[in-house]
Amino acid sequence: MATLKLDQEAARLEALKQYRILDTPPEQTYDDFTLLASFICEVPIALISLIDAERQWFKSKVGLEVSETARDIAFCHAILTHETLIVSDALLDDRFVDNPLVINEPGIRFYAGAPLVTPEGHILGSLCVIDRKPRVLSDIQKTALEALARQVVIHLELSRVSTQLAEALDKIHLMEGLVPICSYCKGIRDDQGYWSSVEKFIKQHSDVEFTHGICDKCMQKYFPEVAEVLRGDSEYGDRFRQEI
Repeated sequence: MATLKLDQEAARLEALKQYRILDTPPEQTYDDFTLLASFICEVPIALISLIDAERQWFKSKVGLEVSETARDIAFCHAILTHETLIVSDALLDDRFVDNPLVINEPGIRFYAGAPLVTPEGHILGSLCVIDRKPRVLSDIQKTALEALARQVVIHLELSRVSTQLAEALDKIHLMEGLVPICSYCKGIRDDQGYWSSVEKFIKQHSDVEFTHGICDKCMQKYFPEVAEVLRGDSEYGDRFRQEI
């Protein structure tokens, strides 16, 4: 199978990055989801598969040892659609009959993958169940698998928001403390004892971007000729006199 291509692939990869989930250690919550999926669908293998740029990486896995595979052999056609993908027998499906994961280990014959869809509509991967023999999935099992997939995304969202709130609180606590400022140049001393500009200090602790201008007082002090011209403009002149 050729590498999957999406119209919004850059946005999807950026959304995946924002969750900071790739290459993180196993977590009991996610392992519980795959365990339940395996139990409900009565299969030996269940995975939370996330599709990165060149690989599919397993956040959680039951019945499988490897932690990732190449993306171009991934079964996750589900990331192309919001619908659950079900392959009853991979050897009878032209899309997968020559797939290395079918021919070799783990010898996939049955596959069902419910897409992991973010609130913005980005498909990160799938919660999938796998068997080494052909089978069918009942309507109840399919519904349960899709419900579990939604719960996986909810937990990803909660983790992302919690991380952002924690970082915001850290920034607030930083700003609540005493910030050493030079009495002359107004530079700021950072936690390592080095002096830097206000812009550099703020950028180190936030995502704020800066634009630069010249206030009226500095215009009068450093560029008196320009200030004189601007003062002649009625609208600017009124504001200028108020500032000065």
